[in-house]
Amino acid sequence: MTQPLSIFWFIPSHGDSRYLGTSLGAREASLDYFKQVAVAADSLGYEGVLLPTGRSCEDSWVLAASLIDATRRLKFLVALRPGLVTPSQSARMAATLDRLSGGRLLVNLVTGGDPDELAGDGLFLSHEERYSQSREFIAIWRELLARSHDGLPFDHAGEHYRIEAGKVLYPPLQRPYPPVFFGGSSGPAHALAAEHVDTYLTWGEAPADVAAKLADVRAQAAARGRTLRYGIRLHVIVRETEDEAWAAAARLVKHLDPATVAAAQQRFAKMDSEGQRRMAALHGGHFDPANVRAGLEIAPNLWAGVGLVRGGAGTALVGSPEQVAARIREYAELGLSHFILSGYTHLEEAYRFAELVFPLLPLGLRERISQPQLTGPFGEIVANSIVPQRAAVAAAAS
Repeated sequence: MTQPLSIFWFIPSHGDSRYLGTSLGAREASLDYFKQVAVAADSLGYEGVLLPTGRSCEDSWVLAASLIDATRRLKFLVALRPGLVTPSQSARMAATLDRLSGGRLLVNLVTGGDPDELAGDGLFLSHEERYSQSREFIAIWRELLARSHDGLPFDHAGEHYRIEAGKVLYPPLQRPYPPVFFGGSSGPAHALAAEHVDTYLTWGEAPADVAAKLADVRAQAAARGRTLRYGIRLHVIVRETEDEAWAAAARLVKHLDPATVAAAQQRFAKMDSEGQRRMAALHGGHFDPANVRAGLEIAPNLWAGVGLVRGGAGTALVGSPEQVAARIREYAELGLSHFILSGYTHLEEAYRFAELVFPLLPLGLRERISQPQLTGPFGEIVANSIVPQRAAVAAAAS
C-alpha cells in the first residue's frame, strides 16, 4: 500500500451515548460538545469531519459554519439534499462556506432513502425519480460553480429544474467547485457516481462485497472517461488488545433489548434504500446479549452490531490497533483512500483511535499529536527530570 490515506472523523449532531438504544450515558447535543469533537479532530490530525443530515440531526450547514472559527485546517463534509433547496441556492451556500472557511468545504450528495422522512420534507418522488432529480441537481450545481470563476451565466431546461441566466457571483475558493462525495448501492446510484462525483463512498461491508461495488463504479466511470477516488464509512472500536475491544463492543449494546432491535428493524424495512437493505441483511436482526460476536462478526474484525438500531452506517472495525490497521490496509488495497470513521463516545474515541492507530497507517496529513513544529518533550515527565521515550509501534505502516 503506497497511497496516503485520508482519515475523517464524525460530528455526532444526532446525539452521542455510551450505550446504543438507550438514554443511559447520553450526552447533550450541544454546540460546546460539537466544538470539543471538532477541535479534537483538528488537533489530532484528522483531515476532516462528516456532518450527518436528516430530521434526526442538527442542520449540517449551520453547524459547519459554527465550527469554522473553532478549527484551523479541518475540512467539513456537508450534505447536499436535492429537493430541499434549489441548485442555485445550494451553490451559493457552498461558495460562501468554502470562502469563509478558507477552502475547507467538501460536499456529500444525499438522495435520501426514508419515505417517511422525505414525505415530512414535502418530497414524494420514487426511488428512480429521486436519482433522476439528483443527477440533474448536481449537474446544475457543478456548472454554476465552475462558471462562477469567470462570471458566466447558465441556462438549463430539464425534467426537474429550469434556470435562466443563473449565476453565482462569489465563486468558491476551490476550483472548479468543492469536491463532491456520494454514497449509494443501487444501480442508479452507481451510474450517478460514475458521471458526476469525485469520491464514491460505501458503507462497511466485507472486503469482497466492497470490491465488487468498486469494480462496477470504476468500470462505469472509465466508460465515461472519468477516474474517481473511493472511500468507506465505518465505526471503530479499538483497544490495546482484541479481548478489550470485544468487551467494549459488548458494553456498547449491554442495555439494548430485543424489543428495541425489532422496532428498529421494522422501521428500516420500510425504507427504499438499497444500502440500508444491505446493512440490515448483514445481521438479519440477530442479537444475542450473551455473545455479541455470534452472527454479527461478518468478516474478521468487522462487526454489524451497530446496525441493529442505527440507520445508515452499521458496521464497526473491532480489535487491537494492529488488527484494525490491518483491516484498513486491506480496504486500502482495494483502492479506498478515504476512511470516514466514528466511535462511541465520539470525543474519547477520536483520541483513542488517533493515539493507537495513526502511527500504524500512512496518513495524508501526518499525525499532529507529536506536533513536530514545537520543541521540547512530549508526554508526562518521569520523576521530574526524565523525558519519556516513544515506544516502538508493534507494526510498521506499509
